[in-house]
Amino acid sequence: MSKQISSLELTLEDRADGQTLSAWLYGGLCRSILDGRLRPGTRLPATRDFAEQYGVSRGIVVEVFEQLQANGYVSCRVGAGTWVNDRLPERAPREARRRARLAKALPEPLAGLNFIGPARPFRMHEPALSHFPAKVWARVANRRLRRFSSWLEVRDNVRGYWPLCEAVAEYLGSSRGVKCTADQIAIVSGVQQGLDLLARCLLKPGDPVWIEDPGYFGAAIAFRNANAKIVPVPVDQQGISVSVGRKLCARAKAAYVTPGHQFPLGTTMSLERRLALIAWAQETGAYVIEDDYDSEFRFEGRPVTALQALDGGRNVVFVGTFNKLLFPSLRLGYVVLPPELVDSFLSLRYGTDLRATGVDQAILCDFIEEGHLGRHIRRMRELYAARLTSLLHEADRQLKGLLEIPNIRAGLYTVAFLRNRMSSKQAETILSQRGVETMGLHRFSLGQPDFRGLLLGFAAFDENTIRRGVELMAAGLGDHAGGCG
Repeated sequence: MSKQISSLELTLEDRADGQTLSAWLYGGLCRSILDGRLRPGTRLPATRDFAEQYGVSRGIVVEVFEQLQANGYVSCRVGAGTWVNDRLPERAPREARRRARLAKALPEPLAGLNFIGPARPFRMHEPALSHFPAKVWARVANRRLRRFSSWLEVRDNVRGYWPLCEAVAEYLGSSRGVKCTADQIAIVSGVQQGLDLLARCLLKPGDPVWIEDPGYFGAAIAFRNANAKIVPVPVDQQGISVSVGRKLCARAKAAYVTPGHQFPLGTTMSLERRLALIAWAQETGAYVIEDDYDSEFRFEGRPVTALQALDGGRNVVFVGTFNKLLFPSLRLGYVVLPPELVDSFLSLRYGTDLRATGVDQAILCDFIEEGHLGRHIRRMRELYAARLTSLLHEADRQLKGLLEIPNIRAGLYTVAFLRNRMSSKQAETILSQRGVETMGLHRFSLGQPDFRGLLLGFAAFDENTIRRGVELMAAGLGDHAGGCG
């Protein structure tokens, strides 16, 4: 942790009647350290300066510092000064309470997960950040920031930065076959914000909406927040079952699907199912929300045409993100709307946050227009294909009879089905104890029985890390082979 020198502009509580100066000062400093006002790594002033600031004798300050050191709050070294320790004696229970509060605030499908800190295999939601062209991005950003007025004086546009809308429309037209113009695009912070706005734009309280089962829990959260009625529709190897959806609720107002790379099972929706879904939407006037979260990373065969392209943009809303494509903290995505929905969506958007930040949009626009995005996607596609191949090889070598990975060559993660009678939840728990980060398929089920599988992210890990991760999985699953949950 980096060191910092504190100006020690701390407000200490009033001294109680009969309380000694040393007890008052010790108690005040302890609370400041534990409350985080004096952070780990902070250097305290010299005892002489400290005594002068607080109007006490230097002897009292020395006594208090020595007591703090004895109790583990600070470290004192001659010539180096006094520093707040990184590990504090009362910090562990406080940290446990903080994590407990955080766990309660998480959606139920994320309960119990601890994906904090450096990624361990096989954390599924992170790209290969070390391979991102950071210097190129910084050069583009510096050039844009030097042209201060180029983004500062841009007029408010609830769609987003207009040149970026134009760049996104061109990019989607060429890479995904999406049929749209720039005025159909709204820039959002990512897929989740897009789904939240769409749920409130398209659905009234009580309106039914189809959602894939198993499926993305973020979509279920957005629809529940809009008080919609969720209709889980089962998924098979061809995608969402439109015939079952019609039987369950033929007059649903919307359907949420991930046709390019079904989340979480990874299958691609067949052409027959795509046409059947579009026919249902056009027949009933429903809207289909197409979440295209990682279709750029397809490692075999031709790119799959977007559902929106087959529909002609009449009943399909296309949602995507740059956060997985580039880096998660970018917080930029897009929604492609049918023309008749644009005004109502933008009106709703205007009542929330107006638009995403202009400077980030301007930088991303330049990054796309100068060809950096296309080059980055091509490099990452090769890298991720190699890493998936490594995972498949190691799993075939070490996990036979325990885990089976289907030959789906796409995305940043893969599904793996358990073959040792273990439940998804049991396998996830056992592997977590071994230091392996996975997500069980039970977290994505809306009603179907446990698919008995795990999601394994491979994008962020090199071949050596993948091999070690598979070794840990083989040991954990092998030790509990034959168990049932």
